[in-house]
Amino acid sequence: MNALQRRQLLLAAPALWAWPAARAHHGWSSFDQTRPLWLEGRAQKVSWKNPHAELQLELAATPALPADLATRALPAQTAPVDGKALLAATRLPRRGDRLWQIELAPLTRLQAWGVPEITAGQALAVLGFGFADEKGDAVLRAEYLWLAGKAYGLRSSPA
Repeated sequence: MNALQRRQLLLAAPALWAWPAARAHHGWSSFDQTRPLWLEGRAQKVSWKNPHAELQLELAATPALPADLATRALPAQTAPVDGKALLAATRLPRRGDRLWQIELAPLTRLQAWGVPEITAGQALAVLGFGFADEKGDAVLRAEYLWLAGKAYGLRSSPA
């Protein structure tokens, strides 16, 4: 290998290393933002790191929407989110999976909201979006998080 080839390889190495992470991370387009879902249960495996925190949620034995969900107070965010409309449209998932992979916000945003680090066994609830038609893996991208009786917005920073 000559000097030019070594230099090209060294310059390309960081991009090759980042490729799997870039492919694994996906934007909002994969998620059905017309059908917000409610999930409630206990955190299982938790990954508190970037590009965003994730956890596995084991759903409660008998899933149910909270009776007061449509009237809950939501925190103001810098992004334009119609939280009241989301609460009113929220449904339980149609699929029967007991374990869901939950994608939270990046750590910097969770820190801005003051979200304490979630640990395995902790009870929580999330409102968010699954894949279109709930096809594929049981994955939910969280829009709001309820932890220890407090609601957190996850689309943007606090307003």
